[in-house]
Amino acid sequence: MATAAATSVKLAGELPGAVNEKCYAEIPLHSPGIWGLPNPSLFLDFNLPLLLLQLAVIFILTQSLHLVLKRIRLPRLISEILAGIILGPTMLGKIPNFTENLFPQSGEIFIDLMSKIGYIFFIFLSGVKMDPKVVLRSGSRAWTIGLLAVILPVASFASLYFGFFSQDANMHRYRQPAAQSIFLIQGLIAFPVVASLLVDLKIMNSELGRLALASSLISDLFSNLGLTIFSTLRIGLLAEITTVISVQSFVLLLGIILLIVFTVRPISLWVIKRTPEGRPVNSVYITWASVCVLLAVILVDNAGLNYQYGPFILGLVIPDGPPLGSTLVDKLETLVSGMLAPLLITYCGMKVNLVDLYDLVFLNWVWVMVFFCLTVKYASVFLPALACKVPPKDAAALAFIMTSQGVIQMSFYLNNVINQTVDGETFSMLTASVLLIAALSHFCVGTLYDHTRIYAGYQKRDIQHASSNSELRLLSCAHRFDDVVGARKILDASFPCKESPLSVYALHLVELAGRASPVLIDHQLGQKNTSGVARSQKMVEVFIAFETQFLGSASTHFFTSMSLPRFMHQDICSLAFDKLASMIILPFHRKWNQQGKIILDSSNLRTINNNVLDLAPCSVGILIDRQKIKRLASQSGNESSMYQVSVVFMGGNDDREALAYAKRMSRSPELQLTVVRFVSWDIDVRENQWDAVLDAEMLKEVRLLGQHQDNIVYREERVRDGAETALIIHAMEEAFDLIMVGRRHRDDLQQLLGLNEWNDLPELGPVGDMLAAAEINRPVSVLVVQQQIVKNK
Repeated sequence: MATAAATSVKLAGELPGAVNEKCYAEIPLHSPGIWGLPNPSLFLDFNLPLLLLQLAVIFILTQSLHLVLKRIRLPRLISEILAGIILGPTMLGKIPNFTENLFPQSGEIFIDLMSKIGYIFFIFLSGVKMDPKVVLRSGSRAWTIGLLAVILPVASFASLYFGFFSQDANMHRYRQPAAQSIFLIQGLIAFPVVASLLVDLKIMNSELGRLALASSLISDLFSNLGLTIFSTLRIGLLAEITTVISVQSFVLLLGIILLIVFTVRPISLWVIKRTPEGRPVNSVYITWASVCVLLAVILVDNAGLNYQYGPFILGLVIPDGPPLGSTLVDKLETLVSGMLAPLLITYCGMKVNLVDLYDLVFLNWVWVMVFFCLTVKYASVFLPALACKVPPKDAAALAFIMTSQGVIQMSFYLNNVINQTVDGETFSMLTASVLLIAALSHFCVGTLYDHTRIYAGYQKRDIQHASSNSELRLLSCAHRFDDVVGARKILDASFPCKESPLSVYALHLVELAGRASPVLIDHQLGQKNTSGVARSQKMVEVFIAFETQFLGSASTHFFTSMSLPRFMHQDICSLAFDKLASMIILPFHRKWNQQGKIILDSSNLRTINNNVLDLAPCSVGILIDRQKIKRLASQSGNESSMYQVSVVFMGGNDDREALAYAKRMSRSPELQLTVVRFVSWDIDVRENQWDAVLDAEMLKEVRLLGQHQDNIVYREERVRDGAETALIIHAMEEAFDLIMVGRRHRDDLQQLLGLNEWNDLPELGPVGDMLAAAEINRPVSVLVVQQQIVKNK
């Protein structure tokens, strides 16, 4: 019987032909307490308190280092490796009896097992966070960078290895497998490492981040495919019947992949459909998913491949995002990424010995190989990125991101130590190289990348530069049902047709209440409705009616975002970025009733609009809606059957964007477009000549269209200053249903002279501010347009 201080575990069973005896060894697990021991220090002889003390020491040291190092922008990985080095034979391990008492070899297996289990679930969650469809949706830029980042290093490493290191004269034969493994692992571009770096730097949703994610995902999948094929062939080469073994291993691996895909994927979709909208997945399904992770490890490990491929494939087939993917991440992320997976890194650090080094010649070659691999990988990303017209600073940052190293490389190095491909000295140098590369990448990316333009794009995502016959993508945001009604009028005026289709992404913004984490609901997933999002249903019906009205020419996609107001702009910009929207339409923060009185003036909504204007990845339009006033005025019978739209044009990017949108609207036979250009009486010598050329070219197109379309009118108004401009614009309020204006103009523009001093709402510009005045009680709506801000350096 096991006592409180020990548990009996069978070590050897009955052997054939032997005496029927059994051998047992007592492994002490639970301590009876310091009062029940002759010497209180003996509690370290019991494995459970020893393990708990080890974990406490590791995490206290790691967190203490991170509190210091994060101030100089170093990632947590650095703290975890340094903690292991400090606790290992390099530093504290030199103290007599320190390692024997606190980290004895007999208790090493427990930390090893915990770290391996944590790494397994880390790889699984990395797969869950991936969207394999990104590979199919990725443009030529991501494919070019991703493939060349794999092909060029592999070709370079192979030529160097077979041309130099494989010769016995240059390197001893027993060192050649280590060199081969170093080249293979250094050539890896690990998606989880890249994603972790982007999260730490808070640039995951930037265009640089998206390009890095897409490129690294392509590189990761193809490099893993190559490693799998290499491992399968190596299994065959090590056997006598090479062809049969290789084929059997490949078929077994393919069968495991098909089994996971055709069982887990349908079950995951079934779980999603059973989960009510806006609610997390039932914890029972999370438990079963965890069991499947362990089963996947068993299957792949028995196929003769690295155990990490099983949970990675399993994670890939589970749909990312809400509800299943996000719930898995929410439930497991803290324990896995916060405790268990970092334990593997510290455990590797504890095996590092930077003091007792003997084969210095080969260790020098290790650093030469690492430096060569790093240089080739960097060039393999940087040069293709430049060729794909990525700005030089961002191309340099992208190269540092994709050459970064982390827990994936550490895991492969540890496996090579276990199978004795590399020795302890080589492992120490490789771990030190991971530390230096990770620190360098993190610091350089943080220095090179401009965080103020997190959603800024390299490509034109606006209406002006889009083809007149291409699909127009709009993101329409709404806080209230009135916002949807106002946006519907703009969408009707956009007049989608088969020659110029319209795709609308509607986003209902709901303030987060009653839950801790935000959620983005995609209403196209077929989830159940709940009362929590029932108020979105009326909005959905409005957009469905719009899609039905323009059947075949318009498509609508509805989303609901539940988030805190201070983060709503991130949801808006991220969705616009994902869906390649050309314009975001935001509701104005003021609302009027039928009598023209203001009934809502929200500072929160104004802050959201300002943040979107600063960060938007495309053009932005702020809609000042006065339709309620219009309905009251229409009872007088003076309303025209034509929808009257006017563009106030003074020149510049924003005015050209507003005019480009109006030109699309002019295709509607039920719309009358009037373009009013305000011209200064004096010759403006300060005007940018290139802007003047672009303005003249666009106005020329409008005049030519007016000669063929009766619903387009062009006229010019000569003014001396802002006062005359204001008089003409105020007169337009009664003549038009919608006035479109640009947000930004030159501060010294003579047509606006004096208006900037009275600008109460700078986010609307001087003209927009004038038309948004609270005292205007006429049924005129205003769309204030800002063209996309393009990152060009």
